[in-house]
Amino acid sequence: QVELVESGGGLVQAGGSLRLSCAASGRTFSSMGWFRQAPGKEREFVAAISWRGTYYSDSLKGRFTISRGSRDNAKNTVYLQMNSLKPEDTAVYSCAADAAILIQPMADREYHYWGQGTQVTVSS
Repeated sequence: QVELVESGGGLVQAGGSLRLSCAASGRTFSSMGWFRQAPGKEREFVAAISWRGTYYSDSLKGRFTISRGSRDNAKNTVYLQMNSLKPEDTAVYSCAADAAILIQPMADREYHYWGQGTQVTVSS
């Protein structure tokens, strides 16, 4: 059974940092990504990583960093380091995963598996 479990969300002041984690189990995933959805807005791409490389939203590149566990037993774990957080970063952040090396890792429709999401709230 496939399961994606996010952790690390919470409340932080503007300018602060948070590190999100997503632990995936049940199979091996070649592509993993983070998406976010703010109240009243559509889900948007944040970052993705696959064996082909890393990908970032142009608006977030430089503040957010995606990485993946390097040890064999941690390769299904993906992290999102978020720095210099702004109130507009407030959203539910969800982890996504797929067994394939996605051609379009920025597209949410490409991913077959999703976590429940973790709330990130940035206060001004």
